Formats: sequence, structure tokens, C-alpha cells
Amino acid sequence: MTALLAPLAACGRKTPRTHIVPPGATALALGDSLTSGVGASADTAYPTVLQHLTGWKVISGGVSGDTSAQALNRLPGLLLQHQPALVIVSIGGNDFLRRQNAAATRANIVRICSEARASGAQVLLVAVPELSLMATMGRLSDHAMYEEIADELKIPLHSKGWAGVLAQDHLRSDQIHANASGYAQFAQGLVSTLQDTGLLAR
Repeated sequence: MTALLAPLAACGRKTPRTHIVPPGATALALGDSLTSGVGASADTAYPTVLQHLTGWKVISGGVSGDTSAQALNRLPGLLLQHQPALVIVSIGGNDFLRRQNAAATRANIVRICSEARASGAQVLLVAVPELSLMATMGRLSDHAMYEEIADELKIPLHSKGWAGVLAQDHLRSDQIHANASGYAQFAQGLVSTLQDTGLLAR
């Protein structure tokens, strides 16, 4: 087992040791409209693309409009139904759009990650861009809470994924959703992080 453990030292963060999720295993992508693929067809949404790239069975647990509280409420049933080896958590954008309490959003995301891990799954947290004046000018940056949560829970983080896609006009279907090309680019970047963190074999 130790040969499969792969620590990552990048950007000064101490990323926890993980083990490879084998081909054919189930991964759950928990999220909102960016996970369900709004702005593109179902077969070009990122979970479908990721399934093709990894050989995993990737379940799309994305519901358009979901907040972190709603995703938290859905999580137990999804974990029970699918028993995933990996949960990819990408949630919080609708909380930011609705100006919900940041501390409550953070607490919800911590609970999502903790409950997923308690089920026996490994967890990868995906950073979501924050709303700011710079964001209205197309300059997106990840909300700081995601790196804080990843550090606190000692789970790997995929950073600058959505920020990198949604900052580019040709990768968006509208101001807050990707198009098919954007979802493909996001999935490719996610694969790189999965490999770098030892969750996916190279």
C-alpha cells in the first residue's frame, strides 16, 4: 500500500497522502449547475468527460441552483446509493451569488467533505471563484475558503479550475457557466490534479 501513497508538495501546501482510485471504481461528482453541465449537453458535462479520461464510473451529483446546504442534504442518500471511492466536491457558487453567510457556507462544505470521508471515500475539493469587482471584469480568483478548508481537513484541492475556464469568453456559454469546450478543459485540468495528488495513476 505504501507504494501507492503519493504526497504532493506544491505551492507550499502540505497535501495529505492519498491512494490511487482504480479503474472501474465509482466517483461521485457533487455540485451545482457547473457539475450538471448547464451550458452544454449531458454528454459533454465534466463528469461524463472525466469518466472517459479516467476509466472510473463517474456519477453526476450536480443539481442546478443547489447551495452548499442543499448539497449537504442530498449527500447521505448519494453516498448510500453509490458508495463512491472518491467524492469530488464543487459547491458554493450559488451561496456566493445569493450573498449567503460565508461562515455558514464554509461550515456546510466542511461537513460535506467530512461526511464523505467518514463514509470511506477519499475527497477532492474543487475551489470556486469568489464574487468581486475584478470578477465582473473577467479576472476570477478562487475564494480563499477552499484552500483553508483543504488545509484544515488535510484533503487535496483542485485550484484555479473554474476560475481559469470562466475567465475566458470562448470557454463560457454565459457569465457563470462553461460550454462544452470549457467543461472539457476543466476535466483535463482535474485529471492533472488527480494525478499530481496520487488519486489517479499516470
